[in-house]
Amino acid sequence: MTGNYVITIARGYGSGGTAIGKKLSEELNINYYDRQLIRMASDDSGIHERLFGEADERIKLSTLFRLGSSPYDGSLIPPESAGFVSDKNLFGYQAKIIKELAEKESCVIMGRCADFILKDRPNVVKVFVHASEEFRIQSIMERTDCSRRDAERDIKSIDRYRSEYYKHYTGNDWQNVCNYDLSLNSEELGFDKCAEIVKSYLNIRFR
Repeated sequence: MTGNYVITIARGYGSGGTAIGKKLSEELNINYYDRQLIRMASDDSGIHERLFGEADERIKLSTLFRLGSSPYDGSLIPPESAGFVSDKNLFGYQAKIIKELAEKESCVIMGRCADFILKDRPNVVKVFVHASEEFRIQSIMERTDCSRRDAERDIKSIDRYRSEYYKHYTGNDWQNVCNYDLSLNSEELGFDKCAEIVKSYLNIRFR
């Protein structure tokens, strides 16, 4: 492969998407980005990292996000203007970091609508990882030592948040396979084979 490439991974909670992303990062010797994108956006914008976290919490709690969307259009609001610390601008700075990473290095980017932000770039492989609810319940129970009831609650809550976050900033359905290059069932394939499929796809597409 020549040039930089980016693997974006969206995933159902408990499906193992994070483990697959980290495996790809290690085996391909490329950086892995997840929550650190918020810190990087904070450093770039000068907006306190806490405000980025609070914006995420508002999506989880507010019914406003269920009533309409505000698709990302690539714009940024300057510091001297009203709305500089609005949720839309906070997302815009995260998108700015994601686009800059795609320009300068090969990497794995988890969530954050990265597939949509980078949709027009030819060097991006967009992956969605899913599994049955029962598989995810068992996975979460084993990983966090929680009860079945708590695992079921967390799957419902976190998947709803990810779906509403995606819908609000992209206008699209998070689980629509048309958004992605690869849709992988981690329950049927296992994490190792999922990673192998992504690497094979990279070799075929970018060789």
